[in-house]
Amino acid sequence: MAKEKKEAYISIEGARVNNLKNISLRIPRNKLVVISGISGSGKSSLAFETLFAEGQRRFAESLSSFARQFLGRMTKPAVDKIEGIPPAIAIEQKVNTRNPRSTVGTNTEIYDYLRLLYTKIGRTYSPVSGREVKRERVADVVNYIVRQQGTLYILAPFGWEKGDRIEKLLSLKDAGYGRLYAGQLVRIDQVLQDIEKYKDEEVYLLIDRFMMPPQTEEEDEITRIQDSVQTAFNQGHGHARIVSILEDKASVRDFSNIFEADGLVFEEPTELMFSYNNPLGACPVCGGYGNMVGIDEALVIPNPSLSVYEGAVACWRGEIMGSYLKELIMNASKFDFPIHRPYAQLTQKQKDLLWEGNQYFTGINSFFDMVEDMKYKIQYKYMLARYSGKTVCRSCHGSRLRKETGYVKINGKTITDLMNMSITDLSLFFNNLHLAGYEQKVAERGIREIISRLHYIQAVGLGYLTLNRPSNTLSGGESQRINLVSSLGSSLVGSLYILDEPSIGLHPRDTERLISVIKQLRELGNTVIIVEHDSEIISSADHLIDIGPYAGIHGGEVVYEGSIRDGLKKCRETEERCAQNAPVREVCTTGSLTLDYLGGIKTMPVREQQRTWKHSIKLEGCMEHNLKGITAEFPLGVLTVVTGVSGSGKSSLVGDTLYPALNKHFNQFGGKPGAYKELTGELAKIGSVEYVDQNPIGKSSRSNPVTYLKIYDDIRKLFSEQPYAKLNGYGHSHFSFNIDGGRCPQCLGDGYITIPMQFMADVTMVCEECGGKRFKPDILEVKYHDKNINDVLNMSVEEAIVFFGSQKENVAKRVAEKLKVLDDVGLGYVQLGQSSSSLSGGESQRIKLAQFLSKDGGKNILFIFDEPTTGLHFHDISKLLRAFNSLIERAHTIVVVEHNTDVIKSADWIIDLGPDGGENGGEIVFTGTPAELAKDKRWSRYLT
Repeated sequence: MAKEKKEAYISIEGARVNNLKNISLRIPRNKLVVISGISGSGKSSLAFETLFAEGQRRFAESLSSFARQFLGRMTKPAVDKIEGIPPAIAIEQKVNTRNPRSTVGTNTEIYDYLRLLYTKIGRTYSPVSGREVKRERVADVVNYIVRQQGTLYILAPFGWEKGDRIEKLLSLKDAGYGRLYAGQLVRIDQVLQDIEKYKDEEVYLLIDRFMMPPQTEEEDEITRIQDSVQTAFNQGHGHARIVSILEDKASVRDFSNIFEADGLVFEEPTELMFSYNNPLGACPVCGGYGNMVGIDEALVIPNPSLSVYEGAVACWRGEIMGSYLKELIMNASKFDFPIHRPYAQLTQKQKDLLWEGNQYFTGINSFFDMVEDMKYKIQYKYMLARYSGKTVCRSCHGSRLRKETGYVKINGKTITDLMNMSITDLSLFFNNLHLAGYEQKVAERGIREIISRLHYIQAVGLGYLTLNRPSNTLSGGESQRINLVSSLGSSLVGSLYILDEPSIGLHPRDTERLISVIKQLRELGNTVIIVEHDSEIISSADHLIDIGPYAGIHGGEVVYEGSIRDGLKKCRETEERCAQNAPVREVCTTGSLTLDYLGGIKTMPVREQQRTWKHSIKLEGCMEHNLKGITAEFPLGVLTVVTGVSGSGKSSLVGDTLYPALNKHFNQFGGKPGAYKELTGELAKIGSVEYVDQNPIGKSSRSNPVTYLKIYDDIRKLFSEQPYAKLNGYGHSHFSFNIDGGRCPQCLGDGYITIPMQFMADVTMVCEECGGKRFKPDILEVKYHDKNINDVLNMSVEEAIVFFGSQKENVAKRVAEKLKVLDDVGLGYVQLGQSSSSLSGGESQRIKLAQFLSKDGGKNILFIFDEPTTGLHFHDISKLLRAFNSLIERAHTIVVVEHNTDVIKSADWIIDLGPDGGENGGEIVFTGTPAELAKDKRWSRYLT
């Protein structure tokens, strides 16, 4: 009798990393497992700092002793035992590369396949005539010869140069050649006797002659023809002529084994020719970066919503320089240039014409060439500096490649054309690409791999990206999903994949497709663990592990472990018990906040009455990136949510246009707004604008919540006033991370050392000098109520509120009051001294929100938030909404870019962009209230 197959598990016993409370659990292998829980409950401690850290450590131990010497000692996680752990791969939200040459194409390996395709089946076309460039080989010449009749001559160009004719003829004679061909055969001796007679003739060297078809054994004769043709190419420096004579009629055909056409010699495609990371392929001007310091288009055309006639070209304004503009306007009709069309709506060809010029007018580039020549004059020198900046390379136009790569095409498209297509359009191109014969056989595998990867990119909601998009410009969520695609493309099996909220930045419409992709990773034979809050992804899991019940010291326990079905059953049983005991229904809970919200026991707070608004501001004619000249109205004094599918233009509208336009209006400085026509409305009712993004707080890894909120100044004051500090002369600066004196000299106040690795992720190790305490031992001797500075920095916000709130000093009570705001935005679990580099984007954003809530920074501020629910559990989102309501009650305005349906339901006004991403987006498809949006069939299933 066959034994039943035993299910495999990853067994964890006694995990105590950070706030984990000695937990033990078994995680099924080859399953989709979701770890959920409120922020700070211990999810990442379990997934990344326990499972991934141990997997990474065991991989390092498997290396040779030679390799391990460069690693140093990798700290073992605080856990008694982990068994059954496969090789671990972490796919986090961080943008993993700072290399400016790294792109979506290189990250997903699609560009490697494209290079291979263009090398093997790409056809080179002459830029002069447009005809295909071909190299004729010996076999091509032989195939021509064997089809001929009569007498056939194989000839090589003689090279009838002046000065060396006699010498060259004598050397050919010595080499065994006896005849030349000048319309007829003639002996070399005869030419030597009367060389002047032939000086104006087209003379060829006779290599061999045949009677066709061959009269002897065919194989021997073919071999002889092949040798003769090769000799003709050698003697003719790549050129040969075949003359066949039949019945006194001569037929002539020239051959060349040089890759040339129209008098130009071309380079045959190679893989390195299409690599911008190699000198053989990179643009020689920008070195493969695609941009360089030069005349900045954004400075020359500061307002793309203007037409050329309206003065879009800033350098052509004024009485003197205006002559260049007049020249264009007067001649525009001769070449049909639309001088009244906004610059942003010009085609790329029309923009190129404006910059390059023609015989009728001087282009912008030629204008600045003139300015460059005249820069010895001070006014021209200042003009050149005024319009200089980082700009697209004039030579390669941002393609990063040499211009010769543009001669190679597949189905009429260059490799640059394909790199600049959206993923959606590129997928259509390859699905409709039809090749025949040899090309199909060569390209079949590569095209199949490309189509597969393009499918995965579309499936994770990134079809609007281009392969040429630099990796360092992707958001954390986009970067993680691109890495997910790379993992699927590698087809690894038997591995442990740990994902950190892959749904971030994803419209609910695309979540189902993301789930499908993640399940494919599981079907390959991998274990997939996801740290996630999205209800759809949680519901799709094979196994749920909920950590909690709350954050920080109140978390770190496994409050539920099992299937979603069993969890929802537990919810129903809890509701039935509550129904029997109605008076205490409001405190009924399963013990798992995640199950409470999934099962409907707990719900988001809903306002009884919709807020109304009277005043607003308008952005008219927005044309940045893919925006289609839209006009957006933003109400004042309420919560406005800007939503839409990924790539629909939300960030272009809010982050790239609205915020810079308002910032410039109020402060007269800041970044250049995206293209728009006019900012109107009741701007006088706004005091200022604040953009609360997810960028790290502070400028260094030593920055932390208390330094950012200026609370650390009070804490340092408390410690510097202690008797031991005064006795030893320790002032405020001795308790600083940023100044030498009290900080650890080895790690410079970081508490850890980072070892850069060439062949794997960088390794972070606790500083051996201070043991991670960041300060010198003498400084740690200073105690405030039995706590040294390291003890205080290691406190959670909740612990610190209790600690400082119970002290008598006014400074300590002030510290507790300031920290209370962090707890109000759901960050009670964060440590006071937690490094900014370890904070998620959502945590950084909420710390910035806390900063505004902690002070009265002015009246009628318009706050802009970029996906503030990142990393938030259902329970945390309710706290965030209360914080938003608190701001609005103070007469502030909030504009949020968001996909989360709970935030959308709580909005007072919604702007929905779409209908799709990339070129198919950029339009406003809906404006109104949540109730009105719920009637839209595109949203009804998510909002009802």
